[in-house]
Amino acid sequence: MKRFMIWAAVVAVYATTAATAFADGDRDKGAKAFRQCAACHSLQAGDHRTGPSLAGIWGNKAGAIATFNRYSEALKGSGIVWNADALDRWLADPKAMVPGNRMVFRGIAEKKTRDDLIAFLKTAGEGKGQAAPGGMGGMGHHGQETANLKQLDANNRVTAISHCKDTFNVTTASGETHPFWAQNLRIKVDAGDNGPPAGKPALIPSGMMGDRASVVFAAPDEISAFIKKGC
Repeated sequence: MKRFMIWAAVVAVYATTAATAFADGDRDKGAKAFRQCAACHSLQAGDHRTGPSLAGIWGNKAGAIATFNRYSEALKGSGIVWNADALDRWLADPKAMVPGNRMVFRGIAEKKTRDDLIAFLKTAGEGKGQAAPGGMGGMGHHGQETANLKQLDANNRVTAISHCKDTFNVTTASGETHPFWAQNLRIKVDAGDNGPPAGKPALIPSGMMGDRASVVFAAPDEISAFIKKGC
């Protein structure tokens, strides 16, 4: 009995120490650290990107969001439940924690940075204060707000696309035609709630020089029918 009591005390001390270590994380600093995650993850429920939304992550099983379709079999079968300890190991080295997963991220070596990020994810992932300091909540790639492609101005609504040699000529509802080098125009599909209306693709500029853009369609079968050959 004495040995059991000693062992129980050791376990209790370890658990208290671990909890204290994670409790030391600074949520505001964690919000800044989250910026490196925001290109692939949203904090809004159902807003999936390269990776799944992190809304409601705390206390839930890894690989279990039914509306996200790109989990690896390794993560789905891992049995991980997202808590402070699991997130710390994942953020340190996701490939080591779950070999074969699809997370393209080397990990965060600094323990303090991980603690800060975990402190932020605990509140944001529970739906408490989702908007991070600096306006990170609901942000899209590179920290820009996710656009509703059903509500665009005429200069972002595509009416015609022609392909001539190495150039795509994109005409918008404003009457303007924009030429893009073929390799600088990305063709994408967004069938989600914020995607464009059927048959009305959206033109989304990108790049500092204005020489790059994406055309986003509502469905894949629209693409070949919409783009015409002609110089």
